[in-house]
Amino acid sequence: MKRYGFILVAWALLAGSCQQAEQAPCDPTIPTLKAPDSEIAALKKYIDSSGISAMADGRGFYYSIQAPGTGTKPTLCSAVTVNYVGKLTNGTTFDSSSNITFGLNQLIVGWQEGIPLIAPGGSITLYLPPSLAYGAQALNGIPANSILVFTIDLIQSN
Repeated sequence: MKRYGFILVAWALLAGSCQQAEQAPCDPTIPTLKAPDSEIAALKKYIDSSGISAMADGRGFYYSIQAPGTGTKPTLCSAVTVNYVGKLTNGTTFDSSSNITFGLNQLIVGWQEGIPLIAPGGSITLYLPPSLAYGAQALNGIPANSILVFTIDLIQSN
């Protein structure tokens, strides 16, 4: 599974390369990208048919907080250290890693929007429509336009 961690790291570096090149100050405002209605409907159908108890976010993703954590929640400018498992809706694990640190602003939009819902020590499951994950881009083990499920433990944020 660690080889897939490279995919997430590579994507994070690619997504953040433009911002790093300019070295502009980080704006801690969470993105407000909203998933298309068709993706939201497909995700809702998956949530309902699977009997998942999750909260809907107005931006088009669903989440379930297992533990809220304590302390200050991360901002988009935070570096976050996490344990995570990424799965497809058929239950196939496509990626996982432990004790890995990322700049939150360099990750997929669904993580940027979902991780700040918890504080360090917290745990959340994110159900992401394609446009808040990898969209039409297929990656190793992730088909294009996939709904993704991430279980994330936020170890620390700074």
